[in-house]
Amino acid sequence: MSTITTAGPASAGSAPLRTVDPAAAVARTRPRTTITEIVSQTLIMAWRALKKMRRNPEQFFDVTLQPLLFTAMFAYIFGGAISGNVHSYLPLLIPGIVAQTVLTTCMSTGVQLREDMEKGVFDRFKALPMARIAPLAGPMVADLVRYLIAAGLTFVMGVIIGYRPGGGVLGVLGAIVLAMFTGWALAWIFTFIGTIAKSARAVQGISFLFLFPLTFLSNAFVPVNTLPGWLADFVKVNPVSHLVSATRALANQGVVTSEAGWTLLAGLVVIAVFAPLSVRSYRRHM
Repeated sequence: MSTITTAGPASAGSAPLRTVDPAAAVARTRPRTTITEIVSQTLIMAWRALKKMRRNPEQFFDVTLQPLLFTAMFAYIFGGAISGNVHSYLPLLIPGIVAQTVLTTCMSTGVQLREDMEKGVFDRFKALPMARIAPLAGPMVADLVRYLIAAGLTFVMGVIIGYRPGGGVLGVLGAIVLAMFTGWALAWIFTFIGTIAKSARAVQGISFLFLFPLTFLSNAFVPVNTLPGWLADFVKVNPVSHLVSATRALANQGVVTSEAGWTLLAGLVVIAVFAPLSVRSYRRHM
């Protein structure tokens, strides 16, 4: 981008030459974006992302095939070994699969962001008078649809193979909403990674390295009391374990426990930290 160099009158006490960024100068002349405009622009970008998903149905493969495959596979492979039979294992497994599926789905947010940046899509937003957070938050709002599909199909598959949630419809809906919120909060981490990584493949590699250990080293698939002491201690403080325990209580008993409160608090902390970091890192590319 070109710059403009300005200088005052030549004199002994004059200020040194200054370099002015034209884009920054134009940005300073724009009126401050209001909260209403930020919400409106975010929803517009969300609609753009949904239309993009409709034209690329392969983006739904991980939220349609994965929950169906993982639910059936884990139930029939580990059900007898862990709980004696598949039916007894399902109340333990299904909420864990819901958490695992939503969390692994949210990392695609950073991958898609990096791909758009590499293709120059975000260069088009430079001239638009929109809030800088809108191009980031919009696709994440659209991804809530993908989280809903993933969590919903997991429960449907569970019911097909014999799962009967004791929490009823409200308990299941509460578990889905909690998992969706947690996935949306964690997506800000992967959004930040997407703004600093050098390629979409690097974002995917970093995301897998970060998320898979947290997911599998949790209480999602096995009871904590079956683990070695040192591993059980880690599982108990693992944030994913809090999410899984909260979704189990909601889906199986229909109760809201302290685990749900800790999960919500952790999600809000992640948003408070990584949303500003993502916007700041993103602005360096604008």
